[in-house]
Amino acid sequence: MSGKDRINVFPSRMAMTIMKARLKGAQKGHSLLKKKADALTLRFRLILKRIIETKTTMGEVMKEAAFSLAEAKFATGDFTHMVLQNVSKAQVKVRSKKDNVAGVSLPVFEQYQDGTDTYELTGLSRGGQQIDKLKKNYAKAVELLVELASLQTSFVTLDEVIKITNRRVNAIEHVIIPRIEKTLAYITTELDEREREEFYRLKKIQEKKKILKDQAEKKKKKLQAEGLMTDSQPNLLDNEEDTDLLFTD
Repeated sequence: MSGKDRINVFPSRMAMTIMKARLKGAQKGHSLLKKKADALTLRFRLILKRIIETKTTMGEVMKEAAFSLAEAKFATGDFTHMVLQNVSKAQVKVRSKKDNVAGVSLPVFEQYQDGTDTYELTGLSRGGQQIDKLKKNYAKAVELLVELASLQTSFVTLDEVIKITNRRVNAIEHVIIPRIEKTLAYITTELDEREREEFYRLKKIQEKKKILKDQAEKKKKKLQAEGLMTDSQPNLLDNEEDTDLLFTD
């Protein structure tokens, strides 16, 4: 197993516990990010649908507004210079607020009326109906423009956030979690190998102890048979030279 495929850690029980906790955290984070990406994608598609509908409506409204402007100019003449001279401040203004979607702040624009209509007496002499229609059509056009600007700004913001979130989800799913799993597999393999080595070592020690015990029993019986040793004398296993054999191959 290559060192690039796993995290470089010393195989131990503590390292295994830490890796298991990291794996659980990565899986939980992957689940949460996946849900966030799904929620953002759902909102993204709704905004895209509304943008298409608004643009379709926008074409019709702008066509109607342009036609009503032509009607008003035909009925009253050119009134552009009069409007430009009387403009002091904007009556239709736009304010911004935030909409939170799965932790992402989306800008939302809305228009509001500041002050009264300074041109409400315009058209008293002639063309009043056409001018009133013109103002209503362009007011609707401005409202749709503000809505479209809000939708497109949210669309661009969501598009960028969805890309970042999907990159994180893919990184956790295809890089981080596999590396942690491979690290856990490496630690488990190393610990199992140590347990096998320890079991083999203890087994060899037991075999050597049994051999030494058998040899001591034979020596004891031989000496007792020759009358050189009694049962009260110490066991040959207490001999330092014999016990040293337990720790040699």
